[in-house]
Amino acid sequence: MDVSGTGKILDLEGLRGRAEVFRDRAEAGEVLAQMLKAYRNRDAIIFAVPAGGVPVGEVIARDLGLPLEVAVVSKITLPWNPEAGYGAVAFDGTVRLNEDLIRYYRLRTEDIQEGIAKTKAKVSRRVKQFRGDAPWPALRGRPAILVDDGLASGFTMLVAAEAMRNLGADRIIVAVPTGHREAAERVAPYVEALYCANLRSGWRFAVADAYVQWSDVSEAEVQRILTAFK
Repeated sequence: MDVSGTGKILDLEGLRGRAEVFRDRAEAGEVLAQMLKAYRNRDAIIFAVPAGGVPVGEVIARDLGLPLEVAVVSKITLPWNPEAGYGAVAFDGTVRLNEDLIRYYRLRTEDIQEGIAKTKAKVSRRVKQFRGDAPWPALRGRPAILVDDGLASGFTMLVAAEAMRNLGADRIIVAVPTGHREAAERVAPYVEALYCANLRSGWRFAVADAYVQWSDVSEAEVQRILTAFK
């Protein structure tokens, strides 16, 4: 496996710029596990971002012999488009807003406040559902590997990394099967390393384009994976 890259961003040259390179999220996890093999049976922790990052993170954690946790982060979506976001909320209450998008869409203050409140409630519910009252593991000196199924704008991952820092992590690794180069370059300065198997560029980018089989991951499936992993 030819892992290459410059600086903190590491990708696979053979997959660079291509579409439909993974059969599904499980195969994507297998590829990432090979890229992360230096962490096998080390004192690292996989933190998967639900929902789509959990099936990827499960495969990595099993392959590398590492514990699997969840880092609940959710984008704050536009009132008229639940697929597009202008900010994100993390499990510790961290909120980050994309001021450029707020100005572009001319969002009203009351819409933003409502969006933040709804997203905080969603994140709080998911934390309770997926983690219960379990204490967070001690992270100082341990690599925290943040996993998602793709990196589109990178904004949600930035908020996840910020929340992990607040939790005490001093070494954060991002691992995603696919990502836009601009997003990777946006996130890289805030983490110690960023592994992206399928790095792509261009004005049109969709995470789903890297997969032959793509579907949404339900909360029930996330819960099933987390329960089975224990």
